[in-house]
Amino acid sequence: MGKGLNVFCTQNGWIDNESLWFEIRESANDDVVVAVGFVEVIMEESGCVANRRECFGKLRLFLASDGPVKSAKVI
Repeated sequence: MGKGLNVFCTQNGWIDNESLWFEIRESANDDVVVAVGFVEVIMEESGCVANRRECFGKLRLFLASDGPVKSAKVI
């Protein structure tokens, strides 16, 4: 997947981990579709917070036979 959840950021900000949520939308034997959301914190050059923006997306998580995520795809 490359950049992880940062692919859903709109202005190259950082993810406020405390705002992160996910919801399982579909489930099969070897993959799960999840909706994710978080608040992106956008900084000014001075280091001050300029804005906070809600971001959303969907991922298909491909699972190993013993359970852990082996890969993910943005959908």
